[in-house]
Amino acid sequence: MSELLVDDADGVRTLVLNRPEAFNSLTTSLKEALLAAVREAAADGSVRAVVLTGSGRAFCGGQDLKEHVALLESGDPAPLETVERHYNPLVSAIAAMPKPVVAAVNGIAAGAGASLAFACDLRVVSEKARFVMSFANVGLTADSGASWTLPRLVGAGRAAELLLLGEPVGAEEALRIGLVNRVVPGEERAGSAHALAARLAAGPTVAYAKIKEALAAAWGTLDESLAVEARTQAEAGATEDHREGVAAFVGKREARFTGR
Repeated sequence: MSELLVDDADGVRTLVLNRPEAFNSLTTSLKEALLAAVREAAADGSVRAVVLTGSGRAFCGGQDLKEHVALLESGDPAPLETVERHYNPLVSAIAAMPKPVVAAVNGIAAGAGASLAFACDLRVVSEKARFVMSFANVGLTADSGASWTLPRLVGAGRAAELLLLGEPVGAEEALRIGLVNRVVPGEERAGSAHALAARLAAGPTVAYAKIKEALAAAWGTLDESLAVEARTQAEAGATEDHREGVAAFVGKREARFTGR
């Protein structure tokens, strides 16, 4: 059974973590497969949006601790290198992808699994979703970008609470504090996430890439943000999609974006 499933439809590539018996926890092989798949999706011009989700009852339980402990006990240095070898490149690839990424969260998202969802641009979650920043519970600090993404989503104080206390956050509370974008009934989670991604895939994807770039720079100084906005706006303004969007607005018709 493949640990990672890949499906294409409507310009959307769906990546499914597929270790349901282990809550889709991240083994070395799954991390490597996911990193390769994210990079491939970023480079594939036919892919205009991405959905990341998990099979079974969980989104992702984070690091596979059984593998982690076995490697630690054997003296293998791999567990101490996985942040630099796997998690950092994976989060960077998701955040820097020049197209929208939607996390579809079903059930538990813990540790690095929650961090992967936070690295995505939007989060559509089941009413049964739960987020747990479980790093401190096993004597670790944050990784997979959580120290960067969480304060941006919920503010520094709430981020400190989530990371220090490691208490679960349910779907409705996650929506209230800005951790997620939409909560839907469990059976609608996959369809809702795909519909949202398909909507984005039909949009001006070059402009979306520039929006992501501008947002990533937004916690620098005002002058730095203004400079990024000026450059990315000029780049977006030179696209066919911009001209089509303006023509459609003036002509009072629906725009037909092509991603160019």
